[in-house]
Amino acid sequence: MKVSKVVIPAAGFGTRFLPQTKAMPKEMLPVVDKPVIQYVVEEAVASGVKNIVLVTGSNKRAIEDHFDKPNEDLIKILKQGKKMQLLEEVERISKLANFIYVRQKGPYGNGTPVLSAEPVIDNEYFAVLWGDEFIYAYPPRLAQMLEVFEEHPGIIISGVKIEKKEDLKRYGIADLEPVKGNVYKIKKIVEKPEPDEAPSNIATHGAYILPPTIFDALRSIKPGKGGEIWLVDAINLLQKEGTPVYAVEIKNGRYYDTGNKLEYLKTVVEFALRHPDINGEFRKYLKELDLDEIA
Repeated sequence: MKVSKVVIPAAGFGTRFLPQTKAMPKEMLPVVDKPVIQYVVEEAVASGVKNIVLVTGSNKRAIEDHFDKPNEDLIKILKQGKKMQLLEEVERISKLANFIYVRQKGPYGNGTPVLSAEPVIDNEYFAVLWGDEFIYAYPPRLAQMLEVFEEHPGIIISGVKIEKKEDLKRYGIADLEPVKGNVYKIKKIVEKPEPDEAPSNIATHGAYILPPTIFDALRSIKPGKGGEIWLVDAINLLQKEGTPVYAVEIKNGRYYDTGNKLEYLKTVVEFALRHPDINGEFRKYLKELDLDEIA
């Protein structure tokens, strides 16, 4: 079984970043000089999957424009300025993958954009990566999951170790049974538990390999916590019906929750410190900051 498509939900309103996201998608927030969603697409492509299904909503036109070929005026200006490296970069973006755009329809919840992608999935296994967060890993997170999928067909979910106990209530936390190395069988997933009730410190979050039966499961479940349609509820239903569910704790990876203001700013700082054009001067600037004076 091959995974040939990645679904990237990108229809949320980004309320945590208002007013910035009133007209600009949260997925287009820049991490130095690339939007968050480009890192997600590049992960999929680096993992060998080039059919990208972007599930969007209103005010998301900027995402489509970003992955479209650059307009002639921009090409002309870059050529005139002899900025050929920049021209190559913006042209590369449109050639990264085969992009398919779907509009989200249905009730609120993270299961809805997945269900909206059904018409283009063709009754096959597919991957889901959220469009406002990513894991920087080597090999890429999705590549690690696909390798496990070859040996353990079923539902595969990326696992992220949550270091701070108080943060457990922000994620779906797994009750786990060890299989081999960094692979676990999931007994159940508890969505956003209270820290003292969490079954482990492993969040099953951010990336999924799912069977086409997930669509019937999403249609059959009732709204859950907060009145939302939760993907985890559909996964739990398939598990009860006999579909094995595995978690892969991602190796050599760092999770960036760019849908959160503080974590987004931390991400920008870290990537700026790695950026070949600015890392030296930026590092110097940070060292010279008088934090007491700014406060």
